[in-house]
Amino acid sequence: MNIAALISGGVDSSVVVHLLKEAGEEPDLFYIRIGMEDKEGYISCPAEEDIEIATYIAHKYGCRFEVVDLHKEYWDQVVSYTIDSVRRGMTPNPDIMCNKLIKFGAFDQRWGQAYERIATGHYGTTRDIDGVRFLATAKDPVKDQTDFLSQLEPSQVAKLLLPIGGMMKSEVRDIAHAAKLPSADRKDSQGICFLGKINYNDFIKRYLGEREGDIVELESGRVLGKHKGYWFHTIGQRKGLLLSGGPWFVVKKDIEANTLYVSQGYDPATQYSDTVHLGGFRYLAEDIWGDLGEREVMFKVRHTPDFTAAKLIRADGSWRLESEKPIQGVAAGQYATIYDEKADLVVAGAMITGGERRNRE
Repeated sequence: MNIAALISGGVDSSVVVHLLKEAGEEPDLFYIRIGMEDKEGYISCPAEEDIEIATYIAHKYGCRFEVVDLHKEYWDQVVSYTIDSVRRGMTPNPDIMCNKLIKFGAFDQRWGQAYERIATGHYGTTRDIDGVRFLATAKDPVKDQTDFLSQLEPSQVAKLLLPIGGMMKSEVRDIAHAAKLPSADRKDSQGICFLGKINYNDFIKRYLGEREGDIVELESGRVLGKHKGYWFHTIGQRKGLLLSGGPWFVVKKDIEANTLYVSQGYDPATQYSDTVHLGGFRYLAEDIWGDLGEREVMFKVRHTPDFTAAKLIRADGSWRLESEKPIQGVAAGQYATIYDEKADLVVAGAMITGGERRNRE
């Protein structure tokens, strides 16, 4: 099989190369450079150590290796999306967009067309059903990353190859140790590059500035304090409000007025939603449910090992999830990953447009 393997210098992608070679494959290896420098050189994402390890892996297994530069595409698509989403008061997910637009998007368009499969170190599996390739959950529930792949196009899912998805993380590290890979004990990455390199609020401040606004208690309307811009805060946030008498949680934002609304307490009901409204609903492979207006599903709205049961309802051309239990911190701009009733197949993905309580016990 003709395989392109995307490697990062981490243990997961290194073990992917090991497993492919053990299976008799001859993958070509690619490291995607997505350094975050803007025109003024404000931010950089050092890649030297990553490339050094990737080069070693390529030499060890006799694979062709190439460093590909997708900085401009990353900035134009993923970073711009992040800034724009925050400006609009939404909660972005750059990791999901990086997979869709860069790893399985720009890379495939420029380098991947010659390959039948694109292999990565993501924790997920695939399943072929009646000639259609579906994304499915990983063996390791804690490491499962199917939510980060939930916006892929069907053509992208069709090329997925996820060699470590059927393993626990501990098994992957055991293989790395046995093979004496330099990444065997390397720490896992923490999402997109720039979040681990600089202060997130400093990054947002550079592009959106500061604008003072009120922090208001939702229940009473009392002004409790000031903030420096709604874009520094997200629904469900507790830290960084600098209010006394807490804890306080952000439960609502008024974008036009630049006002944050908060509720007090360790678990205020106002930070929960049990109805999640969806936009841009799309199937990852194909519609396996037909025209049913209601379906029992499992879903996630953030990266977690836990699934939540819900009814997926389609009515009047719109979609919503009616959850069995309230979900904390549902915010517009997040993505919902929708699974079948067994939390096995990833069936669909959608952007969250809002959340509300229908049960107010």
